[in-house]
Amino acid sequence: MEADSKPKKSGARLCCVCNQNRAALKRPKTLEQICRECFYAVFEEEIHQVILENQLFKPGERIAIGASGGKDSTVLAYVLSELNRRHNYGLDLFLLSVDEGITGYRDDSLETVKRNELQYGLPLKIVSYKDLYGWTMDEIVKMIGLKNNCTFCGVFRRQALDRGAALLKVDKVATGHNADDIAETVLLNILRGDIARLSRCTSIITGEDGPIPRCKPFKYTYEKEIVMYAYFKKLDYFSTKCIYSPNAYRGFAREFIKDLERTRPRAILDIIKSGEDFRISTTTKMPEQGTCERCGYISSQKWCKACVLLEGLNRGLPKLGIGRNQGLNSDGKKDRKRDSRTPSIESKQCGSLEF
Repeated sequence: MEADSKPKKSGARLCCVCNQNRAALKRPKTLEQICRECFYAVFEEEIHQVILENQLFKPGERIAIGASGGKDSTVLAYVLSELNRRHNYGLDLFLLSVDEGITGYRDDSLETVKRNELQYGLPLKIVSYKDLYGWTMDEIVKMIGLKNNCTFCGVFRRQALDRGAALLKVDKVATGHNADDIAETVLLNILRGDIARLSRCTSIITGEDGPIPRCKPFKYTYEKEIVMYAYFKKLDYFSTKCIYSPNAYRGFAREFIKDLERTRPRAILDIIKSGEDFRISTTTKMPEQGTCERCGYISSQKWCKACVLLEGLNRGLPKLGIGRNQGLNSDGKKDRKRDSRTPSIESKQCGSLEF
């Protein structure tokens, strides 16, 4: 053996992208061995390409980022800020948070969002259930218990985001829904037989016929990769789960998706692809969208779901509006006036109505 020969290093894998640096992780999405720097670059470039290919934004638009303080919204705020500067999107970015009024959870996570406001230099707007509806989730749970509380929170949060976006006068809301979330939603809508939602849940832009469209830049981004990105970048995010959702129906779908991913990582993208390829029969009756007679918000019924739920809370009948085809307009009569114009939701608030 020659004196200057060196023994080869064993067990050290090189990054499959640059073939120079040592691999630091295995991508959950592709199982590729990759170094940190290449992971950052690939992660950000994939999101950039999704934005371009789907024309999510236009120069000069005002974009509100739905910010909860969690990993998804924190990474979205960071990455969008970086891409906006790097590729000159020309966007005005804002953080928009909803305070549901959950002591020991949302108050703590909002502190994270306030730090993100300073870290990323993005203006922050917070809207609260108490101001909009006259109720906090703590008060609602005291009345109804832990069953069906997620129904109230989901309905109120969707509308609160739109109201906050209207106050900010933004053109779109960008949310941190990732590939796992969308695959779960496809599965849930199949299990519920919810054809209307199944037909639109995989759309990367939704609400184009409503007051303010929403888009999902993370549609094809795996949750595990978002966690890795946040961890390696040392981003400041809140990781505690909601104290009121341990038995949420979505949780069972989430566990099933995780089991599938362990067996076959591409299962998440395949479920999304299946959802995209679903075709609704022309004979299937779909709900007709109108506006709520009470608050002017988009609704397929006489009153929107938020107004129906608030009616129940304020009358001491919290189960009013819970379940399919229940509520004030369950007979399905089409007696409301249609307005083809985009509804204005900034001036009317459900919580300000006297029921």
